[in-house]
Amino acid sequence: MAEDSPGRAQEGYRITLKPEPRRIRAELQGETVADSGRVLIMHETRLAPVFYFPREDVRMDLLEKSDRHTHCPFKGNASYWTVGAGDKSAKEAAWSYETPYDESSGVKEYIAFNWKAMDRWLGDDEEIAEQPRDTADAKDNPLIDWLVHDAWNSKLSRDLVARFANAMIAADFPLWRLRLLVRTLNPLLFGLLYGWQRDGGEVSVMEVSHETLHGENYRNSPFARVINGEGGVRRRLEGPDTKLDFPVLEELVNDGATDYIAMPLRFSDGQLNIVTLVSDQPGGFSTEELGQIHEILPTLSRLFESHAVRVSSSTLLRTYLGSDAGQRVMDGLVKRGDGEDIHAAIWMTDLRDSTSLAASRSREDYLSLLNRYFDSVAGAVLENGGEVLKFIGDSVLAIFAIDDPGEKQPEACARALVAAGEASRQIAAVNKENAVEGTPLLNFGIGLHRGDLTYGNIGTTKRLDFTVIGSAVNEVARIESLTKELKRQVLLSSAFSESVPDPLISLGHHSLRGVAGEREIFGLPAA
Repeated sequence: MAEDSPGRAQEGYRITLKPEPRRIRAELQGETVADSGRVLIMHETRLAPVFYFPREDVRMDLLEKSDRHTHCPFKGNASYWTVGAGDKSAKEAAWSYETPYDESSGVKEYIAFNWKAMDRWLGDDEEIAEQPRDTADAKDNPLIDWLVHDAWNSKLSRDLVARFANAMIAADFPLWRLRLLVRTLNPLLFGLLYGWQRDGGEVSVMEVSHETLHGENYRNSPFARVINGEGGVRRRLEGPDTKLDFPVLEELVNDGATDYIAMPLRFSDGQLNIVTLVSDQPGGFSTEELGQIHEILPTLSRLFESHAVRVSSSTLLRTYLGSDAGQRVMDGLVKRGDGEDIHAAIWMTDLRDSTSLAASRSREDYLSLLNRYFDSVAGAVLENGGEVLKFIGDSVLAIFAIDDPGEKQPEACARALVAAGEASRQIAAVNKENAVEGTPLLNFGIGLHRGDLTYGNIGTTKRLDFTVIGSAVNEVARIESLTKELKRQVLLSSAFSESVPDPLISLGHHSLRGVAGEREIFGLPAA
């Protein structure tokens, strides 16, 4: 084993590699998987000792390499094999550090086996009944004390990153910079990148888009290697033999960095995230310090995962239910019947001739056309403060909540009308592009109404929908359908027309299917 940096005693986390005096044999289903008198035994703080066999003394024909890789910041990236003998298969029960870091260079070309995965272990032909134990005492890991007593109290990932960095500084770790990339379930974002730097103030948060993954900066970064499941990256940035194989390393060297580590942070579902540590002190990180960090990462990852799950849940609820409905569910309105009565401007639109469009276009072309339509109409609602509740096929149902039902001309109705005009302008712009491209033009209708609604959970005990119900919803749907008959793009109920100061045109009284009596319907002026 390579010695640690000068002045950095290894009183705490230790790793040693020594020759095992006995001849060791591992068996599976009666087959000898490995048998050698040149075995090395690795002792690592708080871990059971591990036997490493020279590759020449391993039955490689019984091993099948898998795609799995794990990372140790002082041993390197481990590759895994599934071991098969007879009718038994031990998944990923063998591993090897094929290109180990200097601290563990002695295990190059050696393979280790999961003790419990093998049926039988022998030393000098005598069965070894129990896995070897390491009785060496070790100084407490200061990060474990932090993890138990402080880390769990962080309410947000940003806070947890700051506390993690400060805990390392308090324990005299030579940390200069920390970055943490946590992937998200978000249609717009690949993940969130948290950044901390010594003497740099608060933790920064940067949104990382999905498009970033196609950029040259990402492809040429250690992040891409970690996300691809290839393990981690360790680069010492001092001395003449410094390996600067990533552009970020050159930048760090110019800034005075001495050591760089990128490690996978694995969530319970297998999702890979990334934590990077940079030192600017001579010698960089010691084996003891890396061991203490590595020791707490599995538990620390669960804390970050709990924060990420809440963020993803909130994002998904807002994406699929709408921002207001999603927040209500997050706040606890999850039972059937949970909800309230509200007053709102109700907005409904429907795409014309969608059946023929779907039949005449490829699936990809039709979906692209449909999404351009939704971007225009639903986008106009969101930009004007409305809540898109659902997409019903090619229809959009939205509301603009009115706080005071008695208000004659609420601002919400004005915003709904502005959204209708904006939707028309955006569709006109889309159609101008479609005409040039030879793509079918889009036609649609919008119905606007004002009324009382029940806003909440409906459905079965196992499948709920957070939406609005009430006679006003049925009425706005019938008004929207009338746009085809009256050949108008936007129609308004009398209740809605009374709520806006702009002059409107009466189009007479009309019967609406499922609605008692006739209703006066209004249209917008030609301008």
